[in-house]
Amino acid sequence: MTSAEARATQLRAATRVRRIAIAQEVALITSGIVLYFLVRGLIESRVPLAFRNADQVIEFERWAGIFVEPRLQSAAAEHNWLVDTMNYVYIYGHWPVVVTTLGWLLLRHRGEYRRFRNAILISGAIGLVIFALFPVAPPRFLPEFGFIDTVTERTSAYRWLQPAAFVNQFAAIPSLHFGWNLVMGIAWAGLAGSVAGRLFGLLMPPLMLAAIVLTANHYLLDGLIGGAIALAALWAGTLLAQRRRRGPVTGVEPR
Repeated sequence: MTSAEARATQLRAATRVRRIAIAQEVALITSGIVLYFLVRGLIESRVPLAFRNADQVIEFERWAGIFVEPRLQSAAAEHNWLVDTMNYVYIYGHWPVVVTTLGWLLLRHRGEYRRFRNAILISGAIGLVIFALFPVAPPRFLPEFGFIDTVTERTSAYRWLQPAAFVNQFAAIPSLHFGWNLVMGIAWAGLAGSVAGRLFGLLMPPLMLAAIVLTANHYLLDGLIGGAIALAALWAGTLLAQRRRRGPVTGVEPR
């Protein structure tokens, strides 16, 4: 076998290994997402509890002086462009951003991909436990407090993309809608090679935090808890990724 043929064989082998690795990662992430959605079955008989817990959340926010969501929604409702923008961010700024970012990391930043993937899986697992133990009705189900479901009021896109039959609608706390976008924003802000990419990473999380509140899909407390869980998961995911790179015993970086 000539040196050229040997290089070609090695290249084909490396390509196969890379494709298998990508397929495994896609399967892992997809399984996590499916589990995240199917947890709805745990709450169907606990809807009254979810509304009682929502009352507790509102009472806590009032005590803490942060129950400002209805007032913010009312102010935003005076500007149609702002309502439409927040709806757009909420609908299209979450899963497309998460999936695209993970794909970008896997293809362009393999060395950093694992810790961000770990953060999504760890925070998702924590979220599932909280959803099961402490279901919370989202603000959009409580119009008596002045909340308006702007997404359903103005478009059917989101409810069509994520039908109620497949989504846990009583999973307000924590808001991984914001938490995961925060983690993805950190990835873009820290790793993007362009100013536009870094700017996207800086702006997307606060925009999503505004969107989850102004569309009445989450309380402000949901976003704060979701962000804290996501950051803790990123820290844990980073430690796991570093430990894997060093090896189990020697602490020597593998070649």
